[in-house]
Amino acid sequence: MLKVFLVEDERLVREGLRDMIPWEQVGYVFAGEASDGEMALPLVRKIKPDVLITDIKMPFMDGLAFSRLVSRELPDTKIIILSGYDDFAYAQQAIELHVDQYLLKPITRASMIQALEQTKARIEEERDQQDFRSRFVRESQEYEHYARRLFFEKLVGGELRVPEIYEQAKRLELELDAEVYNIVLFTLQPKESATAYSEQSAALQDNLLQDFLQYPDLLVFRGNALSYAVLLKGNRDQMQAQTRRCTQLIEQRCRGGEALMDWYVAVGTPTERLSSLPRCYAAANHALAYRHLMPNVHILNTNLVEHSGKLSTYSAADQGRLDPTLIQGFIQNGLETEIEDFANEFFDGLGDACDSLMFRHYLLLSARINALAAAEKLGLSRGELAERLPQPALDTANALREYFVQVLSTAIAMRDEESIRQGGGIVDSAIEYIDLHYTEEDISLNTVARAINISTNYLSAVFSHKMGLSFVEYLTQKRMARARQLLRQGGRRTSEVAAEVGYRDPRYFSFVFKKTQGCTPREYRAGETER
Repeated sequence: MLKVFLVEDERLVREGLRDMIPWEQVGYVFAGEASDGEMALPLVRKIKPDVLITDIKMPFMDGLAFSRLVSRELPDTKIIILSGYDDFAYAQQAIELHVDQYLLKPITRASMIQALEQTKARIEEERDQQDFRSRFVRESQEYEHYARRLFFEKLVGGELRVPEIYEQAKRLELELDAEVYNIVLFTLQPKESATAYSEQSAALQDNLLQDFLQYPDLLVFRGNALSYAVLLKGNRDQMQAQTRRCTQLIEQRCRGGEALMDWYVAVGTPTERLSSLPRCYAAANHALAYRHLMPNVHILNTNLVEHSGKLSTYSAADQGRLDPTLIQGFIQNGLETEIEDFANEFFDGLGDACDSLMFRHYLLLSARINALAAAEKLGLSRGELAERLPQPALDTANALREYFVQVLSTAIAMRDEESIRQGGGIVDSAIEYIDLHYTEEDISLNTVARAINISTNYLSAVFSHKMGLSFVEYLTQKRMARARQLLRQGGRRTSEVAAEVGYRDPRYFSFVFKKTQGCTPREYRAGETER
């Protein structure tokens, strides 16, 4: 029921309207009345009626002045003006106030009921549209994450000019204006293997992302299933504190989940220009690569990286450099773009030891054995990797370093090929399930993930990577394509077509159809708009 409030200075008219309208029959609750705007205003502020009926001429505060105040404070309240003046000037002012109805006295029962019914229909339509927009936004949130990810990749990849950065940020409703910027990267790596995604780890990252929502100056972008980037923006004198707050948020949340996964945070170098963010990102990425050499150091920054070679704990005498898990761990979790940095720091840390031919023999054998061991842990074929490994090179320390890089590159390339193959199989299974169940209203990323026994976050990442569009986009395109076929065939009502493609609410189907196809189902059926 909609609430209605009546303001009329003539008591007989006010009581007549109050008593002659069957309010409940036309969908209203009579919420109150007053004799003028001054008396009505505090009541209206308290009641917040859906519809306000007011006379245009009243003592103390007339209807137009009253309506102006109500429109400003309660913009969703519809206003019906009652006037005894057939004067264009009054009507014009009412139009400027976006008054819903303008009725001339004397008011008949029929004319008032008609005005109330029309207003009610307009309110319901607007609320439906708002509900549809909200639902559409909720269903499209995954697409929003994907769009933000693409924007960030272009931003830090140097693909966008400054005007393009602001243009795309505006479309994504991202506020980027600031005096200084920085980038923080963080990654969560499961303990078991690089492809293990438990429900607990998914809950951990979900909670962490919720933490970030408290701070509008921290913009989070997804890298893949378990890696993220945070763009910090703010004042020069606050950036250090913002960076510390960001790293502490991650640390506080992840410290409790170390039994499930390893976590690492890398901090870039602040910059005052959006156009310099690629360099800031490169610095953070370079720092993040050190997680393979400093597995016990969780928060990495450029200062630590620059001085790591001078620290006694990372000197040539440190036998940790020769720990077999170091190479195996990098092959399991490292990125192709980190290979050069890892190799350079690995060999720099060994100092003059590589001048010895015997040590170079040992290191060559260690690299080969650990690459094969990592392959076995990842479920890869040791024999296939052995065949693909390059010929050994021991002439000089530089030759050995190049061989080391080639071993890492070969093993990681094979790992990524298998990951793509497995990811492709996952996506193929997902698409097969979608094709069979897209007409079911309750299908979602969660239901598909459960059906093929995979983490929702991981499915989202591999699906968008392979398909180039999000799950919701694919599902909607699938439904709209079938809807266009059915509409062209004729013989079915819009509600029947909606039900056949997975929309129980035909009005919401029409909303989505127009939003995505540029015309209503009726217009498409009539051929008024061709796609």
